[in-house]
Amino acid sequence: MTTITRRAAVALAVLGLVAAGPARAEMVYRVATMGEPKTLDPHHVSGVWENYIVGDAFLGLLTDAADATPIPGAAESWQISDDGKTYTFKLRDHQWSDGQPVTADDFVFAFRRILDPREAAEYAQILYPIKNAQALNSGQMQGMENLGVRAVDPKTLEVQLENPTGYFLELLTHYTTYPVPKHTVEQYGADWVKPEHIVSNGPYHIVEWTPHSRIVSEKNPNFYDAANVKIDKVVYYPDEDRSAVTKRFRAGEIDFQEEFASEQIDFLRKEIPDAVHVSPYLGTYYYVFNVKRKPFDDPRVRHALSLAVDRDIITGKVLKTGELPAYAVVPPKTGKYGEPYVPDWSRTSFAERQAKARKLLKEAGFGPDHPLKFELSYNTSEDHKRIAVAAQAMLKAVGVQADLVNREVKVHYDRLNQNDFEVARAAWVADYNDPQDFLYLLQTSTKVQNYGRYSNPRFDQLMDQQAASRDQDERMRLMHEAEKIAVDDDAWISIYYYVSKSLVSPKLQGYVDNTKHIHRARWMALAQ
Repeated sequence: MTTITRRAAVALAVLGLVAAGPARAEMVYRVATMGEPKTLDPHHVSGVWENYIVGDAFLGLLTDAADATPIPGAAESWQISDDGKTYTFKLRDHQWSDGQPVTADDFVFAFRRILDPREAAEYAQILYPIKNAQALNSGQMQGMENLGVRAVDPKTLEVQLENPTGYFLELLTHYTTYPVPKHTVEQYGADWVKPEHIVSNGPYHIVEWTPHSRIVSEKNPNFYDAANVKIDKVVYYPDEDRSAVTKRFRAGEIDFQEEFASEQIDFLRKEIPDAVHVSPYLGTYYYVFNVKRKPFDDPRVRHALSLAVDRDIITGKVLKTGELPAYAVVPPKTGKYGEPYVPDWSRTSFAERQAKARKLLKEAGFGPDHPLKFELSYNTSEDHKRIAVAAQAMLKAVGVQADLVNREVKVHYDRLNQNDFEVARAAWVADYNDPQDFLYLLQTSTKVQNYGRYSNPRFDQLMDQQAASRDQDERMRLMHEAEKIAVDDDAWISIYYYVSKSLVSPKLQGYVDNTKHIHRARWMALAQ
């Protein structure tokens, strides 16, 4: 045995470090997600702010490229049957962050779990294209083994659909389709998502969650493509105060701010022009009526309130960041849909709309001696507040009193899901680039995410027909007809079509603007 002194050992260690070259500093990416997650369980999240976190940690059968186009993820390849109803996926060899192999059984377990009615997953209906999914989730059918998802072998997953679904592959990038680790969920139950227990199969694994402060993920050494993941640690900040976050960005404490306040656009373009990113975004901003509460079950009241809101003022004077006035449900350029429906009344002068609004309110029993009063709620954001204040003034001009109530995002959306509101701010951003992703929000079967519980049998029938059609032109025609029904019913007040408004550090490499506004840390790096 060779013996060396401590001094010699230190000398040899130093020589080894010199020979190996300088160690690379840890690359830490700091993201302002603009909202506190209610959970980190992919089956129980529903917001953009949560998607940033779980989408970096979990990997679906398909995943988002840097430009948000779908590419192979946990599945390295797939085949589609001639009738378009059976998909067979070959899983790549990869592991959970605890070293356990990811198998087809994990996907079967995950699909059955999210669709189990006892799980009460609010986003489960997005998976209704899968055979028997709706019947099982609604309780009309028993036995989750009847779901059209099965493991052929540990690396082969078969998914059967009710009907051919043209957007199904892109849907598989969505967090509702992510696998969850069967072995961990069964061991810890609802506690499996605590940082000390959670395991994931994506490029990062979550190691810390300090509520209302930060969530931390670290690079997953067991990720199949870990060698090409440059960022070592991602810190997500959930602060909803956009102006405060912007100050942190300007101070160099944030690398990516998911959304800045529109009122700061001129200042930011002057002070940090290279950091300002404004880009088309598949999303609709709207005020939803609770049609289960009077007087919002009265179409005259709904139409009057819609007439009273001047979208051009909101987009051109309040926001001023390129948003388009909206009168329908589906944003322009969505899939093969073409231009959205525009009702005839939107082409009349605002003074004419106000006069008609007053007339309709009078017919519904409201007037100076009996004004319509209601609570208009919105989640925390400078822009949401400014829009609500503008809408409040517009409604006051036709004799309506809207009392504004602000709540943090988690509480706000919990109340929407529970149908506990009168009129409320909401928004929808595309999960996949197809108009069905917007219109399904108004189907009776959509349940909790149909926040106002709007229901129209003819609308539902048309949406069922488009789902069964393999002819894309026919699908688009049917959805245009359905959208016209919902718009003419004033199911909600569409206000504008989105643009994304982000601050991106010039040091951030690999960032690509895209219409889904999804930017996975996996594809990025920070200049040292």
